[in-house]
Amino acid sequence: MPRFALKIEYDGGPFAGWQAQADRASVQGEVERALAALDPGFQAGARIAAAGRTDAGVHATGQVAHADLSRDWDPFRLAEALNWHLKPTPVAVLAAARVADDFHARFSAQGRRYLFRLLSRRAPVTHDRGQVWQVAHLLDAGAMRQGAAHLLGNHDFTTFRSTMCQAASPVKTLDRIEIEEIVLPHGAEYRFHLSARSFLHNQVRSIVGTLERVGAGAWEPGRVREALDARDRAACGPVCPPQGLYLVGVDYPVDPFSAAASSAG
Repeated sequence: MPRFALKIEYDGGPFAGWQAQADRASVQGEVERALAALDPGFQAGARIAAAGRTDAGVHATGQVAHADLSRDWDPFRLAEALNWHLKPTPVAVLAAARVADDFHARFSAQGRRYLFRLLSRRAPVTHDRGQVWQVAHLLDAGAMRQGAAHLLGNHDFTTFRSTMCQAASPVKTLDRIEIEEIVLPHGAEYRFHLSARSFLHNQVRSIVGTLERVGAGAWEPGRVREALDARDRAACGPVCPPQGLYLVGVDYPVDPFSAAASSAG
């Protein structure tokens, strides 16, 4: 059966997360429903694999999944047909690509990239409702950058992972954490860019929630290092809500969508 990689975008608001669940709507469930309607060889109950299992309310602009189908589809037509069957859910297949049988969306990945959007303004959010985490107070981007610098590199991130995390080890290497400040007419947006080979459960939200406390002046930047060294979940700052978090990209030894992107363009 030919294997296809799918690059998927979704609004996580209506879903209980990526992973399929028996009694709640999920992104995986919607994509599998569309595949079953499209390809007779993809039987009901068949599973697809994804690069990351995003939580309830978390969005994606570059999630990657793979599926084994019964026919060798033209990738462009496959993406178009899936998008037809995905209507009206807020899920879209941005690209499809034929990949080798040993490609695995999760295990072949060499890195994941996340974005977190934090909006600082007093007026309620209108256009970006459900897409950002909003706080009413001002934040110090410089202080947050100082705090974030302590987290770069290889560390035991026990403090910054959920107690329900199933990862075998809390040791991870954070390759990038950058904070972009965008000045707006009535406030500012702070965009946190994080990259690593893999992340622990709730790691990004724990980091951003802690750095927000630094930006608000409740924590000194050096306290982030103290929290990291404590290796104790109780030392973490508040875990921020999910609606500002986006899985924006997954890195592979060879980008499976590079040929698809060039042919579509």
